[in-house]
Amino acid sequence: MSRAIDGSKRKNHRKKILKLAKGYWGRRGTNYKTAKDAVAKSLTYAYRDRKDRKGAFRKLWIIRINAACREHGLSYSRLISGLEKAGIIINRKTLAYLATEDNAAFAAVIEKVKAALGA
Repeated sequence: MSRAIDGSKRKNHRKKILKLAKGYWGRRGTNYKTAKDAVAKSLTYAYRDRKDRKGAFRKLWIIRINAACREHGLSYSRLISGLEKAGIIINRKTLAYLATEDNAAFAAVIEKVKAALGA
């Protein structure tokens, strides 16, 4: 049986790969052979970086919270410890939002934490 080289399934597959490679530099965007490798690599990076994005945002929130805490005379670790002792359940994303957007609310949280720590 001969190999199908111009069938619709094969054409559709090549078209799909070239569509994903649209905008790539040089031959990577137009030549199927090189586009196939480039697309495979880019999809691997995309999968990996979707996971990494979550950690990157957490790091950003912690940096923002720590900066705001130090203005009030606390460190980040003392704040987290104080939140647990005070029984305040609030995630880092919300804390970072309060630290950057609503200083009064963040200051109220800090006062509760200081009371719980006994400082």
